[in-house]
Amino acid sequence: MSVISDASRTVSGSGGRGEGSLLATTRGKRLLALLCAVAFIDFIDASITNVALPHIRSALHLSTQNLQWVPSGYLLTYGGLMLLGGRLADLLGRRNVLLAGTALVALGSTVGGFSHSSGLFIAARLVQGAGAALMLPAALSTLTTSFTDETDRTKALGVWGAVAGLASAAGILAGGLLVEGPGWRWVMFVNPIAIVLLVPAVLRVLPRERGSATTKRFDLPGAMLVTAGMLLLVFTLVRAPIQGWGKSTTWLEFAGAAVLVAAFVIREQIAGDPLLPLAVFRIRGLAAANITGLVGFAGMLAMFFFLTLYMQTVLGYSPFAAGAAYLPLTFAVGIAAGIGAKTIERFGTRPAIFVGAVFAAAGMFLLSHVPVHGSYMTDILPGTLLFAAGIGPVFVGITSAANAGATTEQAGIVAAILNSAQQIGGALGLAIFSAVATSRTDQLLAGGAGVHAAATGGYHRAFLIGCAFSLAAGVISLRTVNTHHAEM
Repeated sequence: MSVISDASRTVSGSGGRGEGSLLATTRGKRLLALLCAVAFIDFIDASITNVALPHIRSALHLSTQNLQWVPSGYLLTYGGLMLLGGRLADLLGRRNVLLAGTALVALGSTVGGFSHSSGLFIAARLVQGAGAALMLPAALSTLTTSFTDETDRTKALGVWGAVAGLASAAGILAGGLLVEGPGWRWVMFVNPIAIVLLVPAVLRVLPRERGSATTKRFDLPGAMLVTAGMLLLVFTLVRAPIQGWGKSTTWLEFAGAAVLVAAFVIREQIAGDPLLPLAVFRIRGLAAANITGLVGFAGMLAMFFFLTLYMQTVLGYSPFAAGAAYLPLTFAVGIAAGIGAKTIERFGTRPAIFVGAVFAAAGMFLLSHVPVHGSYMTDILPGTLLFAAGIGPVFVGITSAANAGATTEQAGIVAAILNSAQQIGGALGLAIFSAVATSRTDQLLAGGAGVHAAATGGYHRAFLIGCAFSLAAGVISLRTVNTHHAEM
């Protein structure tokens, strides 16, 4: 029997607990490897450009103010379109939406790699983010609906969580290698090459499936409202540190986003076939899991941004050296995620998330004391290893807790809600921490501190607030469902 027909039968199965272990089979391992490869491409794109920013600024003549749109442009459409992507996966079929997303990512990456103007490059990053918003919920919902055996799903989600944590660190490492090797443009060209290899595997391994669009109408007004609201929210979070949190424009933009989201909620209550069935929030622990993800990611993902800045601007690390500094963290995240999956099997998701958040907070607390003339072995490595020990279990635990209780029909939208919360958290963290770090740096400069000392003081404050956010996420996680597996 072919891989496609076998996988199709697995996806359409409703029970899964008496059907044996798919993960123990060759086709199950191939399916998991493929889905994690999709996730890796999406997650790595959020960080791979970080160490290339100085080169991109020089080559494309970007101002310091506009440079932020290189990472933030991707985040804007990624977070803003995620709910739409998840619903489209449920309606049109997950494989179809995943392939459409990979095409957009490949297009955006190719255009960005050949760009010679800042406007075209930032537009390419927006297209990349839109493609990722289609790919990721389609991949995660395929995982949760394919691995229906309880043990299989826990292990599969553990691997997924490990990949999510690994990609954030690996993106910086890969960016450093590419910048000092073939050049900064290859942080963009690497995607089309990976996708050329990925698409045949998607066509061979993922089953053909019929979405529910034949029986359900697409909620176009709801899609327009939530997409506009999410885009405006992320856009405002990105711009707030630059135009000022106290400016009337900032608060008007936040108010506009709130009005759009409120209108979306009202629309979903009266729509015959809503884009976001509000009944999904009746899933026990879903809201708490998503709030934990939002707050936790706000603190944790910002760590990579500020630590990279510290190493390059204060310690003078080259892009390659800054990327290589994350190598121990990359391995540690993988090990910690495996331990987190075992912890979930024995004790449940709640202890895994809580303890992981405490470890991550401890790591950021150590980093909040890095000196101006810091040493990698004594000042950076201990904090990053503690941080890695924490984020592995947190990624795995949140993913498992959020998906517990979701039906096959809800899988795409649940995956989209989770990833939207994480991306909004990342945007929120960068916005808040950048404002705090800049304010502290300016204050120290006004007091006569040197440039490097002032910058380091700003990073101290950002790490310390990140520590507080991580601890808050741990506390919120105590309200999540304490599942020992992802129920179906």
